[in-house]
Amino acid sequence: MADVLSARAILDRLVEFPTVSRDTNLPLVDWVEDYLASHGIKAHRYVDPDQPKAALFAHVGPLVEGAVVLSGHTDVVPVDGQPWDTDPFSVVERDGKLFGRGTCDMKGFDAIAIWGLVEAHRRGVARPLQLALSFDEEIGCTGAPPMIEAMQKVLPKGSAVIVGEPSTMQAVTGHKGGQGFNTHVIGFEVHSSLMHTGVNAIMSAARLIEWANATNAANQAAEPTALAAMFDPPWTTVHVGMIEGGTAHNITAKDCRFSMDFRAVAGESLSDWRARYLAEVRAVEADMQAVHPEARIEISERFSVPALEPEQDGEAETLVRALTGDNARHVVSYGTEAGQFQDAGYSAVVCGPGDIAQAHQPNEFMTVAQFEAGQAFMDRLVSRLQDR
Repeated sequence: MADVLSARAILDRLVEFPTVSRDTNLPLVDWVEDYLASHGIKAHRYVDPDQPKAALFAHVGPLVEGAVVLSGHTDVVPVDGQPWDTDPFSVVERDGKLFGRGTCDMKGFDAIAIWGLVEAHRRGVARPLQLALSFDEEIGCTGAPPMIEAMQKVLPKGSAVIVGEPSTMQAVTGHKGGQGFNTHVIGFEVHSSLMHTGVNAIMSAARLIEWANATNAANQAAEPTALAAMFDPPWTTVHVGMIEGGTAHNITAKDCRFSMDFRAVAGESLSDWRARYLAEVRAVEADMQAVHPEARIEISERFSVPALEPEQDGEAETLVRALTGDNARHVVSYGTEAGQFQDAGYSAVVCGPGDIAQAHQPNEFMTVAQFEAGQAFMDRLVSRLQDR
């Protein structure tokens, strides 16, 4: 008979896999698939065609539609350059905290969800439960959409999705959407003493960055909608976090590369913000080409994550509120895969153990109390599924 691991033992095992987004997650996926198989649960994969990564999903209970879906991601952010006091890929319990990369974001929930799936299978449930573990969430939620599409081809479609990002077990019913663009400004090099005959890519890029500053100021000054007012900050933000370029101080820069990212409040269209940015890009590019026709600006979309829109009497929200007793309204400004499930026709909510403030940090941790609260929540969910 297969060993039944505790949620904590599963967490210890998951953290041991260094599933940094730049690296493979296949050893973790192999382990989870084997563990579920040892309990008679068949798992399915979506294998990325371009890299050694896979999503994993499974179903227990009656083969009917309407399952509750437990959604988590397997990848974690790097630890490079961070001053850790312990081995980041080993769970260390100290002072009521569980330290380790991903304990909070979000292998803590993954472990609880795997435990819950096995419990649901062992106890028997009248309403099905599904597990969905994605990849590449940390680099723009790029692994979830193909996973969701693959799930619907193999499993009966679920109806309520619980995305277990750290929310201190509060029911988060809305989050901002996000999109990011790699922007490559290509100028024309001349000696800086003759800069009027060349095109300085850095100075042209600066015009787009100043557009971002002006847009932020205008958004902040505008009266927010009732929906936008729920967020902190209550407006769409435009951000440049990385920039590089130039050859020497006395040459007009041939190249400048930077990222332009948007965090759009729910209710605003990401496609509209994309159109606004591209219009500004083309205006700057036209001025560059008026000096030299070879100058140009190249844009590529790095990620696009839809907002989670608050639902009117949403099934997922109603379920989580019943299990947690949390009836307050909560929204967040970070993005999750919940909006992608919602776009695919699922009711979705974010609810998971841990505090997002600990995510991505050196000495990342989840408190033991939060981990236990997450497991108690999962136990109540499985009991509820037994009854209906």
